[in-house]
Amino acid sequence: GESVLGGDSLTAADISILVTIHHTLSTSKATLPPHVQTYYQTHTSSPAFLQSLTLPPKLLPPPPFPYETHPSLLGAVTSIFRDAITSLFPSETEFSVSRCSNPKHGDYQCNDAMKLFGKLKKTGGLPPGVTSPQSLAKTIVAAVPNDNPVIDRLSVNGPGFILCHVRGSYLEPHVNGILSSGAPPKPMGLAAPQCVVDFSSPNIAKEMHVGHLRSTIIGEAVCRILEFNGSCVKRVNHVGDWGTQFGMLIQFLKEEFPKVETEGMEGVNITDLTQFYKSAKKRFDEDAVFKKQSQENVVLLQSGDKSCLSIWNLLCDISRREFEKVYKRLDITLDECGESFYNDKIPAVIDEIDKLGKISIEEGGAKCLFMEGYNIPLMLQKSDGGYGYDSTDMAALKYRLTKLSATRLIYITDFSQGDHFKMCFTAAKEIGWLTNNQQLVHIGFGTVQGEDGKRFKTRSGDTVRLVDLLDEAMARMKTSLEERMKENKVNITADEIPTVAATLGYSAVKYFDLRRNPTSNYVFSYDRMLDTKGNTAIYLLYAHARLESIITKGKKDHGVDVEELIKSNKNVIKLVHPSEISLGMHLHMFADTIEATLEDLYPYHICDFLYNASNAVSEFVTQCRVLGSDEMESRLLLCRATAIVMRQCFDLLGIRYVMRI
Repeated sequence: GESVLGGDSLTAADISILVTIHHTLSTSKATLPPHVQTYYQTHTSSPAFLQSLTLPPKLLPPPPFPYETHPSLLGAVTSIFRDAITSLFPSETEFSVSRCSNPKHGDYQCNDAMKLFGKLKKTGGLPPGVTSPQSLAKTIVAAVPNDNPVIDRLSVNGPGFILCHVRGSYLEPHVNGILSSGAPPKPMGLAAPQCVVDFSSPNIAKEMHVGHLRSTIIGEAVCRILEFNGSCVKRVNHVGDWGTQFGMLIQFLKEEFPKVETEGMEGVNITDLTQFYKSAKKRFDEDAVFKKQSQENVVLLQSGDKSCLSIWNLLCDISRREFEKVYKRLDITLDECGESFYNDKIPAVIDEIDKLGKISIEEGGAKCLFMEGYNIPLMLQKSDGGYGYDSTDMAALKYRLTKLSATRLIYITDFSQGDHFKMCFTAAKEIGWLTNNQQLVHIGFGTVQGEDGKRFKTRSGDTVRLVDLLDEAMARMKTSLEERMKENKVNITADEIPTVAATLGYSAVKYFDLRRNPTSNYVFSYDRMLDTKGNTAIYLLYAHARLESIITKGKKDHGVDVEELIKSNKNVIKLVHPSEISLGMHLHMFADTIEATLEDLYPYHICDFLYNASNAVSEFVTQCRVLGSDEMESRLLLCRATAIVMRQCFDLLGIRYVMRI
């Protein structure tokens, strides 16, 4: 199929069709045939298309909001205020609606009255009798129809905030839709770019430690969120499998296992990678002869020496097996594409940049790329002819943009690499690699700290191995479950405790990290992350299990089978009690939460959503009797709808859940 309707560039017909497709996807659940989907996605980041999206609102009034089918609650509330404001001031095109900071005052608030008052006062456009932002806010409230389907109980607070509550009757069909579809609705009309996510990236011949925790679990969650939105995601493990340290490791292995030169890899057994690396480094630092031999091995390895390559491959294989043990426990999926993969691609990249006249030859012959705004350059080739991180990362960037056709590249590393990636991204733009509005994103995360505020380490001062950290979380959770079993406070058997402890322990570690802004540091605490109260995975998983327990009792003790109700289309949830409406509203905020997460790719938005929904669950089951009540069927169905949404959130975060605890 053609990427455009005619010729080599976008035509007016292309733009018209693309905008029409975009509008259709934004306002309905339409699906596109594969060739149309390809045509659409090819151009969603083109400047002409992006500019064209700003034109329709200026030419025509917006279409009616599809209240019955659109998954955005924020969009529905905004639409009501938009219609009210434009009925008074037709030229207005920007509207500010947000969640209320204090739920006691309302569900949502419109913030436009203050800004609009100042604007109208300057132009002399204030309506008669309007003398303050508060009186303008009251005028807007009066313009909201009483019979609108979405909000009621409007009031004006403070300097002119318009507060409102969402109607239970509006939420009901949307919550019932979760039951009929078996899943919460996705956001509408969002682009699903081809993505590359670079995360985890441990070093060969070193065990994974606590420093790899954040990149690994944040990266997995980011990938799942992007995939949920329809993106094709390449999950890249940019392992450190190349460089000068391998000369040292090769030499040490030759000495530890002398027969490796003649008998090959048979009999080589390295059980402790960390100790192997430390021992090799000690020899390298203390023994001049060993150091010289190590440096010679680097040259041999880079030139393809068979013996060195064989040892290098062995070290890589041992490391991969160790990495995979951690990835399996944390449910991480990655495709390895390490530094060595780009080694033969670096010269062409340097040559390309050189031909543009952008390379500066520095003292000793090093090839550098200077950019405005940065005091130091990217060193594309060292004075000895070797390559470093700058060279590899620029070659990887070019490969991912061209060969992988990525339109959104996301790098997830610690914050200290922020300037490095800014320089790489700036260089890519200056060189001319960003020809299609590709997005280059670096998520720089903070440090995992101990109680002393320093990097989290063992008591002896060593780096905490990731395997040991997970073992400890699981062991503590196992002890907690065994104690609860003695008190008859669990709903599982003794045989199930190890599996449940692993699920809860690993989930607790993940969530404790994911629930905060990744750019911040945090203090690692087993006690806090395994707490059954507060914003922890344990609290959320107990809330979910409680819902399923209520559903099970509904069938066992009262003969109400939720599955049968759903199959027979008797799934009619009624939201009447304030706590029912509150829970229904939280469920209907799912699509808005995903949309917000897709903007900055911070998973904590979903964590906040889960925590707030779990609090709403607690209030609901406390305030509303479910089993044996007149509303039992409706309330059991609400329990199931909530559990469905919670499980979707757990899946997006890469957190395992259990049905019973």
